Amino acid sequence: MPTTMTGHTVASYDEELTRLAALIAEMGGMAEAAVADATRALLKLDHTLAKDVIANDKTIDRIHRQIDDMAVSMIARRQPMAVDLRSIITAIHVAGDLERVGDMAKTIARRTLQIEGLSLTPKFYNGVKHMSDLILRQLKAALDAYATRNAAAAIDVCNSDEEIDALYTSLFRELLTYMMEDPRNITQCTHLLFCSKSLERVGDHATNIAESAFYLDTGRQMSEQVDELHRTQIKE
Repeated sequence: MPTTMTGHTVASYDEELTRLAALIAEMGGMAEAAVADATRALLKLDHTLAKDVIANDKTIDRIHRQIDDMAVSMIARRQPMAVDLRSIITAIHVAGDLERVGDMAKTIARRTLQIEGLSLTPKFYNGVKHMSDLILRQLKAALDAYATRNAAAAIDVCNSDEEIDALYTSLFRELLTYMMEDPRNITQCTHLLFCSKSLERVGDHATNIAESAFYLDTGRQMSEQVDELHRTQIKE
């Protein structure tokens, strides 16, 4: 007989749910560290740190597989309903987004290994650092919203994505200017374009996690078509 949302007949079921949440938290921390390290490696052209980011991605992938296996096993054995089912399904989705965040960090690190001796204006480096700071703050807020099942906080995360998109557009235009001014910059700036895009994609995955947090708390989907005004109205 399926378990209910009011109580579990087996203590090990609660332990499994707790373990699943702990694995998500562990994976989230590793994904945040990967993005921070990849950005630092890019800005300092630290190839040793970049290689560490690439190597550490295997651990993120391993935890992702562990979460998937555990979630599928729980669904098969426990036949969860209501909140419990949402918890397990969203764990699968969030783990998938965190795995992609790790991949984005690995992409930045791999591109960093292809860049040598590039000297751009301090404005560009400050822009990348600022963008990275915003994205890491957004990712942490999304994970916090998920951990605390806070729909209002999840909406705030989604509403903050526009600033990151604007920063990416600014960096994109600046890199195009460098390439037009000196064709010798084209190869290196192309790598930087991909790095900037990877950072921007981390922000998108943070938004996905926030939408999963909203669903976990409310049982409703936060539609992709809902604009900032409507999200604010939902919050109110």
